[in-house]
Amino acid sequence: MSNPVFFANPGALDDQGPGSHFVLQGAEARHAVTVKRITVGESVDIADGAGKRLTGTVAAVGHGELTVECSVLESEERPDLRLVLVQALAKGDRDELAAETATELGIDAIIPWQSERSIVRWKGERAAKAHAKWQSVVTAAAKQARRAWIPEVRAAVDGSGLQAAVSAADLAIILHEDAVRPLRRVLESWREGDGGIPAPGPREILLIVGPEGGISPREVTRLCGAGAVTALLGHHVLRSSTAGPAATVLASDILGRW
Repeated sequence: MSNPVFFANPGALDDQGPGSHFVLQGAEARHAVTVKRITVGESVDIADGAGKRLTGTVAAVGHGELTVECSVLESEERPDLRLVLVQALAKGDRDELAAETATELGIDAIIPWQSERSIVRWKGERAAKAHAKWQSVVTAAAKQARRAWIPEVRAAVDGSGLQAAVSAADLAIILHEDAVRPLRRVLESWREGDGGIPAPGPREILLIVGPEGGISPREVTRLCGAGAVTALLGHHVLRSSTAGPAATVLASDILGRW
């Protein structure tokens, strides 16, 4: 069974190495001690959410802190080819469920999208709280999946913001029930073409998912004008909470990330 993972702040593990002692404090330590009931002698992982992972043995348990003796410190590089889920805001927390599941399945970043047909609206103070909640959900899912990297929840975008993101991406795919080409074919074609050309920096593929009411024809036209392509995910029309995670699995397989 894999070790439980607890997150420290980015950079907190920079000075650690075999034989050193790291003291985890704050909410994560309280969770480890009071909820998970971690005890002395157990093996745990401490990750900084930015690629570093310390594996060690619990040396001491205190009130709101956990001391871990480091056995191994590893660094995991971010993939050069990154998958980004563009998730339209949806009612009933379906958008949060999509972000959570996609994180467990390996998505690298998430962009909340205020689409034309989104019933939920992020405005003012609500927008800040909603964004923080999404990041909290993603962090918890990364912990569950034992990930060393916590996916970034980027700033929410509207239609024009998404068009700009599409233009900057190496590939942007709209998951749409009226598309002609299957997602598998779109990804395989890109992999054999532009995807095979060495790039000087990281590449990003956007997987765009609409709300329950679907992406409006006007939005599809504008996004395709910015460089996006449409793709059919499967024989059935999936919920907004399911489409992104399903596409993440297929893309990870076809692009050799798994």
